[in-house]
Amino acid sequence: HMDWYENSLGISLIDAYSTMKVMGLEEEAAQVQKYVADTLDFDKDQFVKTFEVNIRVLGGLVAMYQFTNDPKVLARAEDFGKRLLPAYNTGTGIPAYWVNLRTGQIRGDTVNLAEGGSSLIEMGMLSRFTGNPVYFDAAKKASLAIHDRRSALGLIAENINVQTGQWVDSVSHIGCCIDSYFEYLLKGAILFGDADLKRAWEESIAAINQHVAEELDSSLWYAQVNKENGELVNRTVTLYDAYFPAVLALHGDLENAARYQESWNNLWNTYGLEPMVYDYGRKDILHPAYNLNPEIIESAYYLYYFTGEEKYKEMAAQYFRDIMSYCRTEVAFTNIKDVRTKEQKDHMETFFLAETMKYLYLVFANRKDINPRTCVFSTEAHPFYISE
Repeated sequence: HMDWYENSLGISLIDAYSTMKVMGLEEEAAQVQKYVADTLDFDKDQFVKTFEVNIRVLGGLVAMYQFTNDPKVLARAEDFGKRLLPAYNTGTGIPAYWVNLRTGQIRGDTVNLAEGGSSLIEMGMLSRFTGNPVYFDAAKKASLAIHDRRSALGLIAENINVQTGQWVDSVSHIGCCIDSYFEYLLKGAILFGDADLKRAWEESIAAINQHVAEELDSSLWYAQVNKENGELVNRTVTLYDAYFPAVLALHGDLENAARYQESWNNLWNTYGLEPMVYDYGRKDILHPAYNLNPEIIESAYYLYYFTGEEKYKEMAAQYFRDIMSYCRTEVAFTNIKDVRTKEQKDHMETFFLAETMKYLYLVFANRKDINPRTCVFSTEAHPFYISE
């Protein structure tokens, strides 16, 4: 067991809560709700990572309120949201990397775009539930501040200075460290019916299709390119990139969603799990770990939902079997050091409970009330109903 922070924020419990609700584990869920309502206290003099606690803690709390209508839970969520707001008090409105929960001090002027532009869903739902637009407005300003700084080709890089708005690098891609920024433009547009976000998404996906997508050995991949001229930088992908078929499916591009899922599924089946970092040009593993990631499963779920094709259900079943074979321990599940040897580490991320287990369950559960047409799933897979 490992705490991120000196004072625990209950991250694992809160992140796992919506999975308990989706699976019908009512007794366990009630215990977490009681802990949040009666015990949890965010008045701590400690710096937290704005992005990580937004998606895991704030996202989990607003989902908990949606499922329970418990005013004490909403009070906790709003208290937490207020403590995150000072992070957005930067030169650009893009949130700083660290914020102190008690003092509101901020640190960390350089963020990647996933960190800077992935709070629309959590802050937006807090605004919806409290009736106070300040949270959504801050999140939307941050996402559009990133989009407004795109290159002439319509591409953005990976890291930005939140005070000056200057790019810290020039590499554009759809993968890890940018991923949920794109995901949230589309999902924010859907969840809140927001025309500005919809336009930003449409402009973004057009640039991605033109400059980042690449056909190689009759497979579809998304490369890393220079944002100014579109020239290829490398063909490195991470298993986080496997979220993109789900986003393409939600966007309505089922053809490319299916093709990109095929690329990832082939990689998974080559090793029985997928490696963390891979060069699809040289077919070479650059980092061999598998950290119980959900993205490929999430995409199989979306494709199964939107196409009804059994092969996607079978994909998910295979992923489940492999995780059970290689990642299970006597007490829990663990990351894998090397997908070639299947040597186990001693570590499990909270997203395994929030996302990996939830998407596996949803593939087979056939919940009529929770699916990609009724809900928008946050990047931690917290489901939020689209209609108010």
